[in-house]
Amino acid sequence: MHLLLKSLTDIDKAASEVIAFAGNQKIFLFYGDMGAGKTTLIKSLCKQLGTNDNVASPTFSIVNQYNAPGRNIYHFDFYRLKTQTEALDMGFEEYLYSGNYCFIEWPEKIPDLLPLHYISIKISVESNNERQIIVHQI
Repeated sequence: MHLLLKSLTDIDKAASEVIAFAGNQKIFLFYGDMGAGKTTLIKSLCKQLGTNDNVASPTFSIVNQYNAPGRNIYHFDFYRLKTQTEALDMGFEEYLYSGNYCFIEWPEKIPDLLPLHYISIKISVESNNERQIIVHQI
């Protein structure tokens, strides 16, 4: 699936389309340069899933948990990891296989820990306000 966001006002519609595209898949891997909009899209996805929690980048905490009706959402930011062992030490696999939604920023930092099946989301900056989002089911 390819989405072109002309402005930030398109983000909620895009998030809704991504959720529909994902079906029952609950693991999402986000790729993109710093500032491309990964966290912004995750905020909108969490909103679509019904959380009222404050969604923010877990850059320093590594993982944030948000509550939504009947489910938890785990949001990871592995940008600061130096080794994959750090993810294992924080219990990443328990989160990953919990059956809850997992939104993972910077998954390239943990290549050996990724599941076989997930939703891949690549965000690229086209201009100041435009973003291209490419979504694949792996």
